[in-house]
Amino acid sequence: MGETTLIGDADDPRVSDFRRLNDQAARREMEGDEYFLSEGWVSIERLIDSGHVFRSVLLSPSRVNRFRPFMDQPELHGVPVYAADRDVMHDIVGFDLPRGVLVSASRKPLRTVEQLAATSTRLIVLEALNDDENVGAIARAARAFDIDGMVLSPTCTDPYHRRTVRVSMGEILHMRVARAGPDEWPRALDTLHAHGFRSWAMTPAADAIGLWNADVPSRLAIMLGAEGPGLTQAALDAATSQVRIPISEMVDSLNVGHAAAITFAVASQGGR
Repeated sequence: MGETTLIGDADDPRVSDFRRLNDQAARREMEGDEYFLSEGWVSIERLIDSGHVFRSVLLSPSRVNRFRPFMDQPELHGVPVYAADRDVMHDIVGFDLPRGVLVSASRKPLRTVEQLAATSTRLIVLEALNDDENVGAIARAARAFDIDGMVLSPTCTDPYHRRTVRVSMGEILHMRVARAGPDEWPRALDTLHAHGFRSWAMTPAADAIGLWNADVPSRLAIMLGAEGPGLTQAALDAATSQVRIPISEMVDSLNVGHAAAITFAVASQGGR
């Protein structure tokens, strides 16, 4: 296979980065703050653009020829590329992945809340979101509407999770991300306010300001909570405003990713 190495044993240590993909707790322990996985062609292209350093690549044999042009990229020079037949791939990752295209890359250090506050005008603040795909969708929308960075609460899901990277179409890899520590939440909002930010706590509460009527400040932090529970009372109390998206009475609520995109679009039209 030319520049690729065929892996015939799922226990080969050279492919240890790709094991147990369907076990989120095990993956978080394995990856730590060292590396993450990206899958699919588009997210790999965005990974190349993002400046993250590649560690290794694992492909199904049917994907090798399509991957060859990537090998000419400077970012891939010297990076080991492995191929594994379907049964071996299954045993490596933990489920059937017949058309697998997986890349392992080194994580970049997260920013601090202070760093984002000092260098941004638009931020998204996520509290306790535990759905990787929602975070990926929010990151993709944030990039589309020029959001400068993302602040995560201590219990928010890993921004480098494989599904987050995939659903964001790799855009999360271009986001500047900070995670508040357990002793910083929700005081991290005070840090934003000290830098001139106003914060919108997005809520369906009837007494909240309607989004269409909200004045968009020059420095804005948009706060979103998890599906169902939404923002905690502490986060709501810490915000400078509570804002709702007016929707039909026939519909209970919006998906948090859709709500984020609508809010980003409105925020992008004013205040700068």
